[in-house]
Amino acid sequence: MSHNSIIKDISLAPEGEQKIAWVAQHAPVLNRLQGKYLKDGTFKGLKVAVVIHLEAKTAYLALLLQEAGAQVTVSGSNPMSTQDAVAAALVMRGVRVHAVHGCDQAAFHEHLLRTLDTIPDLILDDGAELVSRLYQHRPDLVSHVKGASEETTSGILKLKAMEAEGLLAFPVIAANNARCKHLFDNRYGTGQSVLGAVMSVTNLLIAGKAVVVAGYGWVGRGVARYLAGAGAHVIVCETDAVKALEAVVDGYTVLPMAAAARRGDLFVTTTGSIHVLRSEHFAVMKDGALLANAGHYAHEIDVAALTAMAKRVREARWKITEYELGDGRRIHLIAGGELANIAAADGHPVEIMDLSFSVQALAAYHLAKYQGRLPIGVQPLPNHIDDEIAQAKLESAGIGFDTMTPEQEQYLKSWK
Repeated sequence: MSHNSIIKDISLAPEGEQKIAWVAQHAPVLNRLQGKYLKDGTFKGLKVAVVIHLEAKTAYLALLLQEAGAQVTVSGSNPMSTQDAVAAALVMRGVRVHAVHGCDQAAFHEHLLRTLDTIPDLILDDGAELVSRLYQHRPDLVSHVKGASEETTSGILKLKAMEAEGLLAFPVIAANNARCKHLFDNRYGTGQSVLGAVMSVTNLLIAGKAVVVAGYGWVGRGVARYLAGAGAHVIVCETDAVKALEAVVDGYTVLPMAAAARRGDLFVTTTGSIHVLRSEHFAVMKDGALLANAGHYAHEIDVAALTAMAKRVREARWKITEYELGDGRRIHLIAGGELANIAAADGHPVEIMDLSFSVQALAAYHLAKYQGRLPIGVQPLPNHIDDEIAQAKLESAGIGFDTMTPEQEQYLKSWK
């Protein structure tokens, strides 16, 4: 047991163990890579900080790193997605954890600083939560960090901004940009998990509803696809002309949010930006409109503005807050504007996160193995690692695929 942890209740550990065991049964790629690479001694003695949504799939990644010889410390990347039972199970297994579900921002900040106090060699981050605090609050520890890997689009944007200012002093692998991550996690993982969360939390029919999807990146594409598959009439809102055009040829209606706000029954934000839904949109929404965030931070929806507009706020159902406006219209917010699929459900399917966390595991392995030899700054996961993860997934499913003949390879390399 780790005795320096901050968690809610150690007695919850059996429930967490059950969830982790289920992940272990359905993560064939991580299990293969563990035997092939992770246990070769590369991680022995290294301190690894994992700051990712703390639920069973993240816990399994942390345990594999621990088994590989690393000293692992875990914090959640969002207090609303932390599962206390899983945190307890990790502590029972000897992993140091600083995370409590639903804690306030001050406590969340303190948890991350406690994780930095372990002086990590490697950081697996989500939203650059730990790396940003490293530079803002513990710059004295920067020289100890040998590398980091970033899970999200929004986190990579932050890290590139830091790099542009000349701040980054170590290599950062853009895990989110790996093909085995964003093509599956962002699209299929978010698509299925958002649909599942909305259906289970609301117990309402999706078919026939007008659903407004804000943003048409990989996450937006996935959300639109799954909701359309459930029978929704999808409206896409975008600020990028090319993505808006792509949504049109994919068969969706594209409108500015000012117009879409009047038509939507359900709104899902997928942008990673701020105040995508705000007061002028709330002012024209239908009675009973549902709001969900699937982007990153809760501020994609301007909850403060919605609260200020309401004459009455009440809990309408588990994880649904009802805001009654002055004219009697009601707007329903899922999970307080936090990520609906992880704050009100279990997040992405295990098989999807098996791919994503294989990317994170091998990114950490690459950083550890080649420490001191990689360029400083944000960089892609090497293609051969991406390819190996995909091959391992196909092999685990008993699926074969073709390889090019020498003649074909030569033909594609020739210009004559």
